[in-house]
Amino acid sequence: MQSAADMRQVAVLGATGSIGTSALDVIARHPARMRASVLAAGGNVEALLALCAAHQPDHAVIAEPAAYARLRDGLREAGLDTRAHAGAEALEALVAGPACDTVVAAIVGAAGLGSTLAAARAGKRLLLANKESLVLAGELVIAAARRSGAEIVPIDSEHSAVFQCLRSCEAGGVRRIVLTASGGPFRGWDRDRLAQVTPAQAIAHPKWSMGPKISVDSATLMNKGLEVIEAHHLFGLPADRIGVLVHPQSLVHALVEYIDGSTLAQLGMPDMRTALAVGLGWPERIDSGVSGLDLLAQGRLDFEAPDPVAFPCLRLASDAMSAGGTAPAVLNAANEEAVSAFLQGRIGFLGIPALVEDALAALPAAPAGSLQALLDADADARRFTRQRIDSRTSIA
Repeated sequence: MQSAADMRQVAVLGATGSIGTSALDVIARHPARMRASVLAAGGNVEALLALCAAHQPDHAVIAEPAAYARLRDGLREAGLDTRAHAGAEALEALVAGPACDTVVAAIVGAAGLGSTLAAARAGKRLLLANKESLVLAGELVIAAARRSGAEIVPIDSEHSAVFQCLRSCEAGGVRRIVLTASGGPFRGWDRDRLAQVTPAQAIAHPKWSMGPKISVDSATLMNKGLEVIEAHHLFGLPADRIGVLVHPQSLVHALVEYIDGSTLAQLGMPDMRTALAVGLGWPERIDSGVSGLDLLAQGRLDFEAPDPVAFPCLRLASDAMSAGGTAPAVLNAANEEAVSAFLQGRIGFLGIPALVEDALAALPAAPAGSLQALLDADADARRFTRQRIDSRTSIA
């Protein structure tokens, strides 16, 4: 039995989202060894209050300062001792301080960068589900983690799979890694069919339960492109040693090929709780609540190459990674704006890669030696993309 001093104190950022709720499910299965000490959410006060009642953290943070009073009063009315906070600065201070030793970074988009960097700089165990942090500022995050001794454990199922395969062998000897993609809901569609896609269709992922933005990224394959950039930073491999295969069953999450001809694969049911349990328990294996994989029941496993014509986002991400500097920040920002416009019905599905390509062409890569340079590139790309959206009544 662990003592209270040995218990893992976990900050769950993005607690009301799908990854956050999965993390809390795993944490609740191990009350003797870990607890949620900090819960953070965007603007859904009611959902955050419900989680506080269930998990009784020491601190609760709402992103929108205007919602602070509702959070504070709701905690008091519920008779909870949880302290209310609001805003990015408060969250970053909690993440960097003694309130936690482990951080589940699951805030969607560039909004998660500040808290991710704070955790990395403070030497915390960082369970990284916010891929945009590495896409936008991978060199800065990795450098900060190395300086502080922070341990980054990726929570994307594909990167968790690579992490597990690499940790099973001595360092070195890797020829390449291969990430798998489900292909999303439009696998096999051509551009004519994709032009008619609606937001409701795009967020209906066939395998994973995710938020709208991530679901659209999966449908365009931008999610996989961002994961390739993330893998480059996490595992230190160049683009030509990171491959992608479409695997519609989503049971093989990644493969690592070694120079001796061996290929190791990590398999499992498509459930984020497995990767979260790896991050929370590593190097031990702990119960995640996910059932084992019955290959006889699952049947065949299929693999195919992604279609670069119908789904150009994968190419655009690779181009941005090769360009380096601020290019990945431009890619990410333009994509976030384009996906938001698509979900609002302002542009068509094919308008997403078109807008990203326009932004990359208009804003060439510049050196990215500081966080401010990256944030400036992010702001420029958002401004450019919004202007492009506003200037046209219809974007494919």
